[in-house]
Amino acid sequence: MIFEKIHTVPTSEEMLNKAFRRASRAMSGKTITGRRTAIEANESMILTAANILTDNLKNIVRRFPTFENLPPFYYELADVMVGVDDLRRSLSKLEWASAKIHEIAREYVGKMRKSSDPLPLRKQCFGRISSIMYSIDKDLIFLNKARNKLRKLPSVSDEPTIVVAGYPNIGKSSFVTSITGATPEIAPYPFTTKGVSIGHFFVDNDRYQVLDTPGLLDRPMSERNEIELQAITALKNLDAVVLFIIDASETCGYRISDQKNMLDEVQREFRLPVLVVGNKSDLPQFTELDFVDMKMSTATGEGVSEVTLTLIDMVKRVIMEKQESKENKEGKDEN
Repeated sequence: MIFEKIHTVPTSEEMLNKAFRRASRAMSGKTITGRRTAIEANESMILTAANILTDNLKNIVRRFPTFENLPPFYYELADVMVGVDDLRRSLSKLEWASAKIHEIAREYVGKMRKSSDPLPLRKQCFGRISSIMYSIDKDLIFLNKARNKLRKLPSVSDEPTIVVAGYPNIGKSSFVTSITGATPEIAPYPFTTKGVSIGHFFVDNDRYQVLDTPGLLDRPMSERNEIELQAITALKNLDAVVLFIIDASETCGYRISDQKNMLDEVQREFRLPVLVVGNKSDLPQFTELDFVDMKMSTATGEGVSEVTLTLIDMVKRVIMEKQESKENKEGKDEN
């Protein structure tokens, strides 16, 4: 997973305690016999503490991904959940603090070599370093909270993908479970009880990825909550086809007209190949609809295989068209 290598981000207090403990140990092994050894011992303390802090800050920055290089799917999820601009600002402050601590340590090492008493200079140096660390404490806390959220994102692979969409309680999870043959991985999002379910199945040695997105509600984009925005992100940024399931029996609690409105928005907003399937065909309340391409029952399994094969054909066409577009573009670039 792209965010798994991000370690827990410590607070300023934790980092300073660690740095100063190590600095004290560096001092404890030295015998002070005069001015020169006193300078060397205090220099060692400053450089040890500064190196620990600068290394820790650099490692925090390094472990966060370069957001410009993130796949659009993960970029937009990160932006929805924690704010990419806020992440950049906090990471920049850590880079500034690392460079500033290094600069101050070198400055005071130079001063000590001209001083008769290095102890006050070392205390002054540690005071300035502490001030810098405390100035970024809010950034460290924010980055740790962001890290905890981002690590819970689902691991979505770059492979043929079917995104399952529609209102809640219309059979999305049942479809994913039925075609993958097992209970799919559930990847919860922070602050919610819902999450994206991810399953996989093989056909002729080709692996297909199936995503059950959280329920999208029929509201204007500006009124959607975080869960819905995450589902929309999946639709917008994956090279995928969409299975839009309609509960044609209305037993889910939502009218067909409301479900149709949401289908229209998905088709209008995302311009992805969409297969519209009426579910719950086994129920007496099931209604034949002219805008539905196929029908099935995830409860009995009727029509599920036919729907799956149709989706596979659609995915293959998407991959073929993408490859042809890429080859045409490369041909134009060469000319």
